[in-house]
Amino acid sequence: MTIPRSSGVLLHPTSLPGPFGIGGLGQYARAFVDWLALAGQKYWQVMPLGPTGYGDSPYQAFSAFAGNPYLIDLNALREHGLLEDKDFNVLPEFNPGKVDFGQQYVWRNQMLERAYARYAFGDAQHLKPDFEAFKAEEADWLDDYALFMALKNAHGGLPWNAWEPGTRDRDPQVIASARTRLKEEIERVKFIQFLFFRQWTVLRRYAAEKDIEIIGDIPIFVAMDSSDAWANRDQFYFDDQGQPTVVAGVPPDYFSETGQLWGNPLYNWDVMDRDGYQWWIKRFQGSLKLFDVIRIDHFRGFAASWEIPFPAETAIHGQWVPARGHEMFEAVRNALGTLPIIAEDLGVITPDVETLRDDFDFPGMAVLQFAFGGGDFSVNDFLPHNLRENQVVYTGTHDNDTTRGWWRNADELERHNFRVYTSSDPTEDTFAAQLTRMAFESRARLAVVPLQDLLNLGTEARMNLPGTTGQHNWTWRYAAADLRPDLARSLRDLTEATGR
Repeated sequence: MTIPRSSGVLLHPTSLPGPFGIGGLGQYARAFVDWLALAGQKYWQVMPLGPTGYGDSPYQAFSAFAGNPYLIDLNALREHGLLEDKDFNVLPEFNPGKVDFGQQYVWRNQMLERAYARYAFGDAQHLKPDFEAFKAEEADWLDDYALFMALKNAHGGLPWNAWEPGTRDRDPQVIASARTRLKEEIERVKFIQFLFFRQWTVLRRYAAEKDIEIIGDIPIFVAMDSSDAWANRDQFYFDDQGQPTVVAGVPPDYFSETGQLWGNPLYNWDVMDRDGYQWWIKRFQGSLKLFDVIRIDHFRGFAASWEIPFPAETAIHGQWVPARGHEMFEAVRNALGTLPIIAEDLGVITPDVETLRDDFDFPGMAVLQFAFGGGDFSVNDFLPHNLRENQVVYTGTHDNDTTRGWWRNADELERHNFRVYTSSDPTEDTFAAQLTRMAFESRARLAVVPLQDLLNLGTEARMNLPGTTGQHNWTWRYAAADLRPDLARSLRDLTEATGR
């Protein structure tokens, strides 16, 4: 894939403004697209769009294929006759600047259940042909996901490997009985997925009309408690009781002295190889229905994964175990053609990772916040003059502090190195704009900046602190008034001046 010299903005849809406590796929999403177009941008980068569970992380979803019901625009459901004005008479007290996921879990699910009930009782039947077509087209993942969520609800939210053995192990008679017993609940889950995909398709089409492409995100691993793991158990390392024998993480690094114990099940590459990597082909096929370009999170895991014996308290006592990324990408490319992929090649990068990336001509990533640490920082690969053309440069990512917050908290050596490199002495007020300009002026074909940096916000607007499940992760939202026309004009000027 060849990306033209261009730029874009990183913003997860949950961070959009709106009246119901979380961003959605309606008018404020379209307004953000309009602002991107006004600002001369070509890309909107989002994080994974799957349904989130404990910890609210978009990188730990109940399905690698499903959409997040929290993002469904409720006003659109009112327009379709699935909700009525009286349903909005009594609303929770929403925080306009922060998502309360517990609040969303209760209130929004009630609203979506109400919308489905109206449909089931005969309202909005103009949607029925499209709903039936959606169920047929997406049956390969949708049938398992809807059953999984219905069973999970019936088991009080317990993870699938805590269910009774017949259900846990997908005994055919038990599963057939469950499909009959939970038929209505299964249909409700499918209908809510239909609503999400219908709205996302409309939004993506709107973005395309504005010449905005969407960069999506594939987490390399699936969640332990997911329909993917339950329905495709042979593709992972599980024992007879559904417990993982090894789990994923990363060794000690910039973010944590004890590494990061993610707990995701690891792929059984031998099994995947024997069936021609069909699961991966389907996964990429599903993502390409949602996105124009796909960023693969933790790309290095396709060369080798940090394998941690289960159970473990930290990620320290793991080992690198080779993966089959080359064979997998060959199979996917043969099935789907040229892959529009960005490789998140951050962290412990070894020659095998670089070879895998370059063999398929995937652009890698660079983060300017990482460019100024250490004594002999001149050899740092992320310094602007060391960047490659086939690369995507960021000021920071969702896992970093905001750029303003980074400068405020940087150690004196990093500040000194930056001053020496740039012959400048930035302030907290000017640093984010200066780093943004450096990203845009670099030779990297694509420059992406989090909206928080364009708004010059501090650590209070940080999206995620890796290795934690704190209540502040994934919750930040901006206000509609923040998208000022003058900010769009200045970003357009910078974009045009740097040939993007």
